[in-house]
Amino acid sequence: MIDLSNFSLPVIYLVFFAGMIFISAAINGLLLKFSTNLGAKNEMQQVRWASTTKPAFGGVSFFIIFLASIVFYAIFFGNSQILLNIKFLGLLLASSLGFMMGLADDAYNTKPFLKFAVQFLCALIFIFTGNVIQTFSYEWLNIVLTFLWVVGMMNSVNMLDNMDGITASVSLIICSGAAMILVFTERFSDIDLVLIMGVISSIGGFLYYNWNPSRMYMGDSGSQFLGTFLAGIGITYFWNAPDYYGQMIPEKQVLIVACMFIVPLSDTTTVSINRVLKGQSPFVGGRDHTTHHLSYMGLSDRHVAMIMILISVVFMSLSVLIINNIETWSLSYTLSFGVLFLLVSGGLYSTTKISKPKMKK
Repeated sequence: MIDLSNFSLPVIYLVFFAGMIFISAAINGLLLKFSTNLGAKNEMQQVRWASTTKPAFGGVSFFIIFLASIVFYAIFFGNSQILLNIKFLGLLLASSLGFMMGLADDAYNTKPFLKFAVQFLCALIFIFTGNVIQTFSYEWLNIVLTFLWVVGMMNSVNMLDNMDGITASVSLIICSGAAMILVFTERFSDIDLVLIMGVISSIGGFLYYNWNPSRMYMGDSGSQFLGTFLAGIGITYFWNAPDYYGQMIPEKQVLIVACMFIVPLSDTTTVSINRVLKGQSPFVGGRDHTTHHLSYMGLSDRHVAMIMILISVVFMSLSVLIINNIETWSLSYTLSFGVLFLLVSGGLYSTTKISKPKMKK
């Protein structure tokens, strides 16, 4: 353990954050430099919304920084017994499994059945390590909801990764919301805060290469890792966020999650509804996402990303406000925040009805 008595925690976190951003940018820069040779061997090149093929190594930096954050916590906070924390182990194992499955999919284009099997296994890991959503009085309903949440989030983040900078930015904002909750409750020595700050910094270093016009994608290794990680922190800090009096209020929990994850939830719901109505599979890739339709309406890729970022920031702020500032929940809050969520989600859905697909130049 390193003696931290001469340093304040804000300084330690600032140095950690800046250092991890630098390391993330360096890792991605190195991978980008050698992407031609690496891609020739394992085909880790992808075509997304843009018409050009780009390397998909961003997820590698996410996972390296994630592991480095654990080492940092063990050294600087002197908690070498962290591996005895069963809930932390669940997050570590599930996120690692999600990353490895995504990496295999990037390299070998694995079968959809195998991907779903791994996603179900990630959900099982969360459940057996106590990372379970607590909303219903019946435990089996909580387990079913946890299954749907983990698998849904892993697929939702993967589906959202269809345009430069959006998935990374939205994930960064969601992580920032969780970090704010930890800071407001003064849990500065919590392993989760170190992990979240590490993931935020890894995304920041990656965004330098992923912002439009991007030079690199995160790949399935990145989207599956982020989907698993966000599902985990979503259970702990949003689904299971108690009210001021320590009680669980189902409608409040649902609205907190809906607001915090509005962009991936609304996009996945929109795509799924439209494809099912057309008799198509919701899990097959396509250019029919809300982000694509905003582009069809004449917005540039950067403007689309900025709109999604603005929506995420506003609703993340609302979620943090609900958690930290509303003491007594009432029906008026349920109606107000519920209507606001439906208006924005409905607005995004309407773009798929009023815009016409165009060929991407």
